[in-house]
Amino acid sequence: MARKLPPLTTLPAFDTAARYLSFTKAAAELNLTHGAISRAIRNLEDQLGIQLFERGTRSVSLTPAGAAYAAEIGAALDQISAATLVASAPRPAGVLTVSTSDGFAGRWLVPRLYRFHRAHRDIDVRIATSGLLADFVRDGIDIAIRYGSGEYEGVVSELLSEVDVFPVCSPELLKGEHPLREPADLRHHTLIHDGFPIDWATWLERAGISDINPNSGVRFDSATYATEAAVHGEGVLLGRSTLVSADLASGRLVRPFGQEIKASSRYYVVYLASALRQRKVRAFRDWLLAESDIDNEHRRSE
Repeated sequence: MARKLPPLTTLPAFDTAARYLSFTKAAAELNLTHGAISRAIRNLEDQLGIQLFERGTRSVSLTPAGAAYAAEIGAALDQISAATLVASAPRPAGVLTVSTSDGFAGRWLVPRLYRFHRAHRDIDVRIATSGLLADFVRDGIDIAIRYGSGEYEGVVSELLSEVDVFPVCSPELLKGEHPLREPADLRHHTLIHDGFPIDWATWLERAGISDINPNSGVRFDSATYATEAAVHGEGVLLGRSTLVSADLASGRLVRPFGQEIKASSRYYVVYLASALRQRKVRAFRDWLLAESDIDNEHRRSE
């Protein structure tokens, strides 16, 4: 439905005159003549079909309808002013701000970010990590990677990666006195926990193992630290396919057995619909999706 709007050029004249209760002061602030202010307000009154000012010989005052209208128009112009400041706020040219979780940044993004830099040397990437959802405008975020349902209000979300969960460990744990060859061998090793919803209790039940305490072992709040512990042979981690892909590709981690669970949530690339007009955002989004395709190809060839 089309908005019913007054002549927009008349509103600054009305708002200023209402604040000063003076056409002369309004004219001085807006760098217009007294006559231009008077004509603008008369035009507005004609359009609205109401009288906004009582005009005296040397003064003006607002009518009750004018006072009510001035309060609403003043608030609306303040909102327009604030939105204009946000839209026109300068951002450093060539700087791309990415919001994501600590685990995704440390285990997926950072190990391959050099490839983006090689292809786009004019774009400087700034990574903001937080467990909270970023506000794109307030926080100055250009693009985000989020783990969840993909249903985020007011933004575009594109699937980046599905997530499978499976045990991973250092290659060193495949040999020695108690080599990992089948799920039952986990009773000889430390379980590493990182707080992910799919935990060892779920995985062990799916694997048919009932004589291992799923709550034993070492716990981390960070997927980054939990994965590093597994890399250094401190135990076996339930790895998320997206976060351990680089370590599996490099041989720092291995999968001792094949059982896996598919997570219901996924990783998504998220951005404002207007953001792709910026070359830096479009380039990073395309690079993220291409890197995910490489991961998927590696998984299919395993």
